[in-house]
Amino acid sequence: MTQQNLPILDFAKFREGGTAKAEFIQELGDVTHNIGFFYLKNHGIEQSLLDQALDLSKQFFALPIEKKLEIQMVKSPHFRGYTKLKDEITREKPDSREQLDYMPEYKAIPLDQIPKDQPWLRIQGPNQWPESIPDLKPTLLELQRQKVALAKVLLTAFAESLGQSPDAFAHTYSTSPSVLCKAIHYPGTEQAEQGVGAHKDGGYLTLLLQDEHSGLEVLKNDEWVPATPIKGTFIVNIGELLEIASQGYLKATQHRVITPAVGIDRYSLAFFLTSQLNATVPLLELPAHLQPKNFAITKDPKNPLFTEIGKNFLKGRLRSHPDVAVAHYSDLPQLA
Repeated sequence: MTQQNLPILDFAKFREGGTAKAEFIQELGDVTHNIGFFYLKNHGIEQSLLDQALDLSKQFFALPIEKKLEIQMVKSPHFRGYTKLKDEITREKPDSREQLDYMPEYKAIPLDQIPKDQPWLRIQGPNQWPESIPDLKPTLLELQRQKVALAKVLLTAFAESLGQSPDAFAHTYSTSPSVLCKAIHYPGTEQAEQGVGAHKDGGYLTLLLQDEHSGLEVLKNDEWVPATPIKGTFIVNIGELLEIASQGYLKATQHRVITPAVGIDRYSLAFFLTSQLNATVPLLELPAHLQPKNFAITKDPKNPLFTEIGKNFLKGRLRSHPDVAVAHYSDLPQLA
């Protein structure tokens, strides 16, 4: 542990191989079993690309609201595009943030070709981009591509930390992994508000790039602690799919974001790797030395967990964006 509230793991050790790689895998397993959050340094993505992505995101959010609403998410059946303040819901309350959601540029599947029992395949499709900032699309998609590559390598390390072969999860993301990215802006408020309400992420893992302003808080030992920004690092946390796959040994951790003070604007770029939507979560049999430490999978009646990855992902999208649900998914029965 460092003097930070969360541990810092050095990805250079993993790339070094040998004893250093083994130490990283051990640290990864210990940290994500006990805390679920950490900083990752020496991750291999150039700082210049990260700075450019944040700068272009700021340019987007500085556009007049009329321009941003031209690509409002409610126009997309694939949950892509702009969401204005208070229009996303977390734990049944509106979030005080605006954001641009984008995913891989997959081709949409015609609605009549989507099986009735796989409605989550509707999420696949194109993004919406602002015409007035042409560099935004290629920059964010290149960063997304590099984060996907990093996340896949991290998943091999997670598999090894659980006593599995490195490719234990590979069959769930080998083709068309489901990836959600968000460029986010938290305007300052006179009194601290729910930037994002307390929640757990639903996918395999999350990579978060923060600007210089604090706001993210993590529930650690029943206390909310700030995840103070450290330049050059990503905040990494595991999602509910890794909790399910490890049968509770790894724990998805509650976290939230508090709005900054008046006069401060906070920006971040969030990346969530879920895997391909038609996969199911592999339930791993842990080695004997990990089983005594095993936890039960979290039971939350307001947030049931499904082994079907697509069902989990669509459930989260419909709850977070009820306007999109009404506009494009009103034919579906409410997911339990």
